[in-house]
Amino acid sequence: MAQTSARPEKPDLIAELVEQLKRLPGIGEKGAQRLALFLIRSPAELSESLARAIAGARLKTTLCPICFNLSAGDEPCDICANADRDPGLLCVVETPADLKALEKSHSYRGRYHILHGTLSPLDEIGPDELKISELFARLEKEPCREVILALNPNVKGEATAHYLAQKLKTLGIKITRIASGVPAGSELEYLDRLTIEQAVKYRREWD
Repeated sequence: MAQTSARPEKPDLIAELVEQLKRLPGIGEKGAQRLALFLIRSPAELSESLARAIAGARLKTTLCPICFNLSAGDEPCDICANADRDPGLLCVVETPADLKALEKSHSYRGRYHILHGTLSPLDEIGPDELKISELFARLEKEPCREVILALNPNVKGEATAHYLAQKLKTLGIKITRIASGVPAGSELEYLDRLTIEQAVKYRREWD
C-alpha cells in the first residue's frame, strides 16, 4: 500500500507578525497580539499605507550632517536651517527622541547635537561609537557661548556628561546641565512638558 506524503505544514502568518511587532520598543506579547489582530481586521488600505510609510521613511530618512538629528535627504534639518535659532546655545542630547521632547516644551531656542547613545564600557560603547568627535569638531568651527548637557539622569547619562564636561572645560566654554528637577533614572522622552520646561529654565552651571 503506497504511503501518502505528509502534508506540508502551513506557516503561522499571524504568529510571525506578532513576533515581528514584538521587536518594536515598548511592545510586549499582548500588545503585539492586539496590534496584529487590529491590522488583520482593518481594511487592506491601512496595512498597505502603513507599509509604504515605513518603507519610505526607512529609505529617505538620513542624519542631519550638522547635528545628527533625523532628516529627510542630505540637507540640514529644519532646526539647523532655522536662522532664528540661537547659534550660541548648543544642547547635547542622547537621542532624536530627547530632542523632540525638548522641542515640545517650547523652552529652548538654541541648537542641538545628538550623540546617539551614551558611554557604556560593558557594552563596548566608547567615545568613538558616539558623535563625540563630531561635537568637538563642530565647536572648533562654530561660535558657541554655552553648551547645555541634557543627558538622561541615569548612570550611563551621568558618566557621559561627566566625560564631556571634563573635555569641554579645556575649550573655555560655559557648561551647564539641566536642573535636577528631572527625576533620577528617568528619560527625557517620557517626561511631561512642564517638567522639561522647568529643567531647561533652571539649568545650572557644571561644577
